[in-house]
Amino acid sequence: MKRNEVDVTEAELALLSALWDHGPAPIRRLAERVYGEGGPSTYATVQKLLERLEQKGCVSRDRRESVHVFAAAVDRGELIGRRLRAVADSLCGGSFTPLLTHLVEGEGLSPSDRDELRTLIDRLGRGKAETRAKDARRKPGA
Repeated sequence: MKRNEVDVTEAELALLSALWDHGPAPIRRLAERVYGEGGPSTYATVQKLLERLEQKGCVSRDRRESVHVFAAAVDRGELIGRRLRAVADSLCGGSFTPLLTHLVEGEGLSPSDRDELRTLIDRLGRGKAETRAKDARRKPGA
């Protein structure tokens, strides 16, 4: 994974959040959503941030009209995955286990959060077991 695929600044993330929450928009509308009332410097800042996000593959630009419209080219879950992979690679030798252990043992998970995680792990475990069973049935002589 290229370095620029993961590196999204807080300012860029604010623009992505506006696109995820409200959908595609031109620069002026994004500037209003993120910064409120602003002048030419705010517009220029948002324009530059969008150019960077476009280079990183995080936004796309529709150039068919005179006013370009920007849309998120990466979904929130994909960006979360990229950032978590980068943290796991840099802090944990590529393993997610220390990250998950810290989250689960920390005080941040409510009982319902833990229940959701158990359900997810159970569902994923069942899916892998079903896949292994199908593969075993397909092998000749098995």
